[in-house]
Amino acid sequence: MPANPALRDYFLTRRSVGQAFLTEPAPTGEDLDTLLTIATRVPDHGKLTPWRLVVFSGDARVAAGEKLANLVQQRRPDIDEASLEVERNQFLPAPLVIGILSAPKAHPKIPEFEQLISAGNVAFNLVHGAYALGYAANWITRWYALEQEASALLGAQPGERFVGFVHIGTPKTIIEDRPRPQLGDIVTFWQP
Repeated sequence: MPANPALRDYFLTRRSVGQAFLTEPAPTGEDLDTLLTIATRVPDHGKLTPWRLVVFSGDARVAAGEKLANLVQQRRPDIDEASLEVERNQFLPAPLVIGILSAPKAHPKIPEFEQLISAGNVAFNLVHGAYALGYAANWITRWYALEQEASALLGAQPGERFVGFVHIGTPKTIIEDRPRPQLGDIVTFWQP
């Protein structure tokens, strides 16, 4: 396979764009189909497809936030309006949010952990796919990804869990890069 300097440079400079800086337009139609295809081209030992995607666009983003706010208010009747507004805006302002569910399948040779990692690869491929199509993205995992009742409100079936939500749109600003770890601090070479 020939070297691809443009792809190398992309990987060396890729950075997330916070959801507050993502605006219209977002991928739709053919771009969205391409994005979803890119997302699902991941390692999948046994061809189990141990993941699913839930797309939140348009008014569905507002409705999802409202459901989360209602759930929080049921649990904490004394919650203030500002905190409820935070919940209502969980899927805003980015014009597109895609939830990635780990949906493991029983298999004698392929552990659930390996299937979970495959779902994580779907999430990261969504991020890469968004950039490849000229958009930007941010992978977020918040309380509602980890809490069973909230996850069910957002589309999780029994036995599934969200590995995260990728917020996608057009960046309205250039984001400065953050410090990255020094390789010497995180890499060791195993020796027998």
